[in-house]
Amino acid sequence: MEERELNQAAQVVDVQFRPGQKVYYFDPRGLKLRAGDHVIIDTARGPEFGTCTSGNHSVASQELVTPLRPVLRIATPRDEQTAADNRVKEKRAYDICQQRIGELGLDMQLVSAECAFDGGKLLFFFTADERVDFRELVKNLAGIFHTRIELRQIGVRDKAKMVGGLGICGRSFCCATFLEDFQPVSIKMAKTQNLSLNPTKISGTCGRLMCCLKYEQDAYEDLLRASPRVESLVDTPDGRGTVVELDLLRQRVKVRMEAQPETVNTYGNGEIAVLRSGKAKKNDPPVPADLAPISGVARRKPEPQPEEEGVHLDPIRFRYSTDTIAEAYDQETETEEAPRRPRRKRRFKQPEQEAQPPAAPAPQAEEKQEKKPRRRPGFRRKKPRQDSAGE
Repeated sequence: MEERELNQAAQVVDVQFRPGQKVYYFDPRGLKLRAGDHVIIDTARGPEFGTCTSGNHSVASQELVTPLRPVLRIATPRDEQTAADNRVKEKRAYDICQQRIGELGLDMQLVSAECAFDGGKLLFFFTADERVDFRELVKNLAGIFHTRIELRQIGVRDKAKMVGGLGICGRSFCCATFLEDFQPVSIKMAKTQNLSLNPTKISGTCGRLMCCLKYEQDAYEDLLRASPRVESLVDTPDGRGTVVELDLLRQRVKVRMEAQPETVNTYGNGEIAVLRSGKAKKNDPPVPADLAPISGVARRKPEPQPEEEGVHLDPIRFRYSTDTIAEAYDQETETEEAPRRPRRKRRFKQPEQEAQPPAAPAPQAEEKQEKKPRRRPGFRRKKPRQDSAGE
């Protein structure tokens, strides 16, 4: 039952608030919508005006964030007029806010202004290198428009997505056309793809690394696992050498030959054998000079098999077979005139042990001295008293 609930599909419609922004799923609530229809949808900020990018379709339940916000209704002509008035109000608010920023001397760049569908809030987006104290700006704007004012700081990549433009490839920004979320991009991707590390060549109009570096990163990582590292010691059909360059897309490497350092040959990844991965370290053991699994086999010639009378090599295991050895021994014994005497087994006499002198008798244990009787504590023997008359 649980698996069925997870795999159960739900009817949704794709709605976009503004061109180039993220597409969200909404519950159609029984409405039949098509791409391009204008609708009024329920959001956390209240009713909003949006455009359907895709009609009714099914999506697995595990791909949704429940509960889904509903589509309130299809936009009426009055709703269309309200949305148009809001666009005019947004343009006027942008010009006034830009003028007030210059008067106050704030270090911030205004990006855009958005007005809520019901006109209850004006939202301004800006970029700045540091934190900006815009409290005075909010007071001035609130006194002019008499509505709620909100300023939100965004990054340069979000700015490029909202404003749009053309990239160095000549096409519209990916973030402004089809990218919904920004993926992390690092300089390591440019190194993996063997691109120039010049910032002007791998950076977009926003000043950050181009988002398209992420597109082929997985493919390059798979090719890199199947290729040897630079400065690896490899064996080729022409001898051993060191890898100096990789061609990941063609799966080929350039090898500087060990015997002729001025010679650089190109081989496929399947034509070489890696003897040492990467540059040699101090603690790494030296590679044996006779280790050549590819060039050694290519240059080795098949050795001729020895041909002896009555004895031949077993072609399967390349060793002398027992049957041929027995036959050769019989032929050799028949040709001799006198039979050979069987060899006697030599019996080695054990060396006579020299007579050892009789062992000296063990020293007798010394007689134990008689123990003196223990004296009781406090007992003292008195000496005999001598009379003076006896002297």
